[in-house]
Amino acid sequence: MTVRIAGEALNACSGCEISFLDMGERCITLMETLQIVHLPLLMDSKHSGITGRDHSFDIPEADIGLVSGSIKTDDHFHLARAMRKACSTVVALGTCAGHGGIPAMANAYDNQEIEQCFLSTISTDQGSLFPSAHVPALMDTCRAVDEIIRVDHYLPGCPPHPDHIFGLLTALAKGQDYDLPAKSVCSNCPALRNGKGEVVRLLRPLDLPAKASPGTGESRNGLLCFIEQGFLCMGPVTIDGCGGNSSLARCIEAGVPCRGCFGPLPYPGDQRLAMLNALVSNGIDMDSLPETRSLLRFSGGHGRLTPPFGKKDTRTDGS
Repeated sequence: MTVRIAGEALNACSGCEISFLDMGERCITLMETLQIVHLPLLMDSKHSGITGRDHSFDIPEADIGLVSGSIKTDDHFHLARAMRKACSTVVALGTCAGHGGIPAMANAYDNQEIEQCFLSTISTDQGSLFPSAHVPALMDTCRAVDEIIRVDHYLPGCPPHPDHIFGLLTALAKGQDYDLPAKSVCSNCPALRNGKGEVVRLLRPLDLPAKASPGTGESRNGLLCFIEQGFLCMGPVTIDGCGGNSSLARCIEAGVPCRGCFGPLPYPGDQRLAMLNALVSNGIDMDSLPETRSLLRFSGGHGRLTPPFGKKDTRTDGS
């Protein structure tokens, strides 16, 4: 039985689609059971909706729909709904689709401020209006896909690792579930933890043993916890697995702290709140944090990132 796949990118950078291609020869293996019926990355696919004239999106019927990116314009809104209507199963591909991702940092501002940043540059005329003809209208907030449509499976990552994309598609083609790690990055980190410290800026790469021992509680070459060295690491509140089938998260393997791109642990799901709790439990002086809003740099959807307190918020529902 051939399983049909459709894919669309919303408010995204196309990194998820590049990761799809990074499966390499495994793509050929997938094509033995899967048929791509719609994927703009690989085929010429145009919609009249992208010109701003209407919202008619002709998505072929598919068994699996891969939706990457978050939702910020009315075109994103209607395209997500078209994918849901056309696809039996919808996968939120990447952290933007699942949690809002980097684009959801726009939720710290209202649309007037966002538009103004384009109008105040030297390349535009002062006092010009934000373009509206043939340009999709901005929604009031940037949302994760499941805030608009029902999502059946989540595959986080910025971008998702090719190992996970291959594993998920293979499992879905067989009618099976695909389970991601349920523990944090810290659970698989080889660094030693002693407690206490204060947060400073990361201005240099850190030394990581070439052959660490993740999951054993041991550390080689005396590597200490990044947080205890004073470097903000999102490992305590981020799901492990961004390294694919590798034993270590990508950032940790590169010798730098985790940035949180694989998204929050399911509970409580708020990376900022959970990270503040983790820092306090590690004896970190909270006054050493210049700000905390960036803790939501990958998970600002679901209403978690909003304009600062005391600032007038004129946003409405926007749907």
